[in-house]
Amino acid sequence: MPPLNADERVTLESWLDFHRATLAMKCEGLDDAQAALASVPPSGFTLTGLVQHMAEVERNWFRRVFAGEHAPPIYDPQADPDGPDGGFDLAEDATLAAALATWRTEIARARELCADRAPTDTGRFLGQDVSLRWVYVHMIEEYARHNGHADLIRERIDGATGV
Repeated sequence: MPPLNADERVTLESWLDFHRATLAMKCEGLDDAQAALASVPPSGFTLTGLVQHMAEVERNWFRRVFAGEHAPPIYDPQADPDGPDGGFDLAEDATLAAALATWRTEIARARELCADRAPTDTGRFLGQDVSLRWVYVHMIEEYARHNGHADLIRERIDGATGV
């Protein structure tokens, strides 16, 4: 649980880490076949796809937007880096373990890029300055929304629910 009374940076980073841990927890104990099960038609959401998507989201917001890196999309290198974050589609050989490893690599890079930066420091998004504070809040929102999806997918797979 994030601390109840901390400064802004600790609060934002703790909530982001809470949601990152929640996604990882939703994937625990599943094999590749289970993690590749789609939710409910017409949705094709899978837990592996959500993890891949969140790796793309981490890369986009922290590396491209905040740090200004020219990092190509991970799962579809031909995709427009300025387009919507992908990753939902699974390659035939996609595994949950590989998706989690890539996602964790992106999280580590995000932490490196933000370690010495203030919440008021900015990157560029849609031709405008965007603060690290805004990026943190957006990432918390992105994870919260997708963790709701992950919870429903996991419940459909084996009945597991909870944080």
